[in-house]
Amino acid sequence: MIEVSLVLLAGVAAGVLNAMGGGGTFVAMPALVAFGLSPVTANAVSRVALVPGAVAGAWVYRRELTPVGPTSTKALTAVSAMGGGVGAGLLLVLPASSFDAAAPWLLAFATVVLAFGRHLSRALSSVLGRSVGMSSRAVLIGQFFLAVYGGYFGGAVGIMMLALWSIGLGLDAAVSNPMRIAQLAAVYLSATALFLLASDALSAPLLLAAMLVGAVAGGFAGAHLARRLPAGLLRGVILTTAVIMTVLYFLRG
Repeated sequence: MIEVSLVLLAGVAAGVLNAMGGGGTFVAMPALVAFGLSPVTANAVSRVALVPGAVAGAWVYRRELTPVGPTSTKALTAVSAMGGGVGAGLLLVLPASSFDAAAPWLLAFATVVLAFGRHLSRALSSVLGRSVGMSSRAVLIGQFFLAVYGGYFGGAVGIMMLALWSIGLGLDAAVSNPMRIAQLAAVYLSATALFLLASDALSAPLLLAAMLVGAVAGGFAGAHLARRLPAGLLRGVILTTAVIMTVLYFLRG
């Protein structure tokens, strides 16, 4: 029962982080690994468990969705779903040892994006004096590759989406946050469908159920809290969590 309670709390934390700015993977996957699941299985279980939380957050923000530049929201969502499925397929097809070796480096990459992504985005826009001015096709291509990464691993993929939209279209991150949550839900839904059919994500039903319940509660709470907490404090919490988990994964490896 202690393990289940701790995983429940990890699910709440992950759901809150995903709804408020991203970074739930940094809590969910390591928590499951700590209780005996392999990294690949933990990744699949965490993705399945975080889907309802992502959908819950998207539902809270449903009236605040704004289009990503000239790109159709339906097309963007379809591309996110397709990319998420491709990424999940890669996770299942590639050897588990490949993911075990890549996980610390993926965490490190995502942590760097969390730490410096917004600064690089602003610096590039400042140098150009404007946004890059990406076409709808370019946005969809970029979104597809981000969704593939999201289906395979997922750490900080929401931050990468905001960075792409900011650099390419000059969109404000706060205004784009509801759409980020909606696209995360699309990526996770398609990945989850594949994980439920082809992975051993159901091999730990109690841990899965505990994280799922926690993530739903966290998704609702986080979407509401995001409107009240200072953005700087939120980013600090997420970045601190990411750094700690990355260091622990390298030590474990």
